[in-house]
Amino acid sequence: MGKLTAFEHVSLDGFFVDASGEMSWAHKRDAEWNEFTAGNAGGGGGTLLFGRVTYEMMASFWPTPAAKEMMPDVARGMNTMPKVVFSRTLEEVAWSNTTLMKGDLTSEVRKLKGAAETGIVILGSGTIVSQLAQAGLIDELQIIVNPIVLGKGRTLFEGVTRRIELKRTASRTFGNGNVVLSYAPVT
Repeated sequence: MGKLTAFEHVSLDGFFVDASGEMSWAHKRDAEWNEFTAGNAGGGGGTLLFGRVTYEMMASFWPTPAAKEMMPDVARGMNTMPKVVFSRTLEEVAWSNTTLMKGDLTSEVRKLKGAAETGIVILGSGTIVSQLAQAGLIDELQIIVNPIVLGKGRTLFEGVTRRIELKRTASRTFGNGNVVLSYAPVT
């Protein structure tokens, strides 16, 4: 069975996206952070899981020459890994190695986890994260706390209606101010 991990950025005041739905504030690049993200993108294979909004954002950047020049290792990983996008509105997907899913999110993710031999990683996709967390399907949360206060925005777990207890399993601080906190559900 595949492990489902959510890799998510939040602001210091707890927002996943700002008031206009943007998350460009989360992209602080330096050598240490670039090495970490390149290692994550290339390490372990697996499948990427997206909602429509994040998929469209990622698919508009990673296959471009600019992405390949800026972050060649990350771009290679993003472009070659299998990807699954859940959407009720998309009719087709063009990004290489992408499968479009229109079925029930929780049922389909249960099937994906059961059939997976490697991990599944959610990048962004806040609506999907909150639904899968509510359903108890996320095995690990990697939350990157960014040193910025947004004042307004949307929280990552918007829509969750039950308490989800977690235990911290790891943490790492970066020179750019980011802090990665890893959590697993308390069972």
